[in-house]
Amino acid sequence: MYIGEIARRTGASPKAIRHYETLGLLGAVGRSGSYRVYAEADVARVELIRQAQALGMRLAELQPLLAGAEPDWSALCRLIEAKRAAVAAEIARLHNLDLRLDAVHREIAACLGADPGAAAHCAHAGRAAAGVARPADAEA
Repeated sequence: MYIGEIARRTGASPKAIRHYETLGLLGAVGRSGSYRVYAEADVARVELIRQAQALGMRLAELQPLLAGAEPDWSALCRLIEAKRAAVAAEIARLHNLDLRLDAVHREIAACLGADPGAAAHCAHAGRAAAGVARPADAEA
């Protein structure tokens, strides 16, 4: 099949498919004159590449895993495990950020509820709850 057909079947642009080939992600692609001729295995490979990209993997990370005739499935599993660990760390970081935001929100809401005219005090309380201090606050 020609590049237009593999592009249609995989949803990848012809430019992306040529790029995958340049990077060695598709292996040896057949030729008929000046036209590239793709096999069913290339369709599966492009679909795998696109799925991996959708899961946050970079083409550079995939290159060593797809260099052979068959993907290095063990290495791909290790890459997935590493990505999952990074996702877990980001979730923990975002959870911590959410807790800090909640603390600042509660502090400011409590301050406003106690004395609606205490905006300056609320600003200081909000910075303190967030763990942020301006140099002027440190001197005072």
